Amino acid sequence: MTGLGAIFRPQLAPERLRSVARLADESGLEELWLWEDCFREGGISTAAAALAWTERVRVGIGLLPVPLRNVAITAMEVASLRRMFPGRPILAVGHGVQDWMGQVGARVESPVTLLREHLDVLRALLRGERVTVEGRYVKLDDVALDWPPAEPVPVIAGVTGPRSLRLAGEAADGTLLTASASPDVVRKARQLIDEGRQSAGRAGAEPHRIVVYLLTATGVDGPARLRAELEAEGLAAVPDLGVAGDAGAVAKAVQRLADAGADTVVLQPTGDEPDPEGFVRFVAEEVRPLVP
Repeated sequence: MTGLGAIFRPQLAPERLRSVARLADESGLEELWLWEDCFREGGISTAAAALAWTERVRVGIGLLPVPLRNVAITAMEVASLRRMFPGRPILAVGHGVQDWMGQVGARVESPVTLLREHLDVLRALLRGERVTVEGRYVKLDDVALDWPPAEPVPVIAGVTGPRSLRLAGEAADGTLLTASASPDVVRKARQLIDEGRQSAGRAGAEPHRIVVYLLTATGVDGPARLRAELEAEGLAAVPDLGVAGDAGAVAKAVQRLADAGADTVVLQPTGDEPDPEGFVRFVAEEVRPLVP
């Protein structure tokens, strides 16, 4: 079955999260995703609050920029969430937006090297291993978590370029693709990820989950809002991006991404979505029954 979720975008004030998270839980939504966009809302703090306010919905953090975070801190925070809310937090890490990383003095010369080192060490710490490493960017001396997670924690890499997609196959447990990924891009990404898994000897390991965002607009002004957002992102000329329409139209767009290789599709409202609670209800109650 194709997984389905929705995003609480950080263009909304943090105090709006409680009502959206509770509605997601009550309506049966499978996954609610949050963003750590500079300089809006923190990923761990909002995820912890959403998890505490709910009982069953899984909460994804998409994503934590690795240049901003010492890997030991990331491991500590994720382990704490996974022990307090078993099975419900979903973790994605990635390069971060490079301009933002430059604004805070965290931009590195080789983002791919940093992400590889961060992934390797983060996954080891979350497995309960004791780690000493002297990498180009990641340096730990005899570090282990006192409270590692009680169950395995899949670590998803949020990436786009070919080198990073191969790296995701080599060193991550899943991949997160942005709303700029059309079905053709998803197919190519799956191929590059599989190449990475093959080169790392992981082809027979656990399945590699691909999560894809889908920009979605509903209502009579949906087509105009979708077009405006794509234009603002410089993506208006890219075919097969986003969907505007009723539940049937959205479900067909979800299915196209699933047929291309997506395991989970997370519907991303436009930044000016007028009714975030209504959007979550729409995804859970109208779109979900139409997605096999």
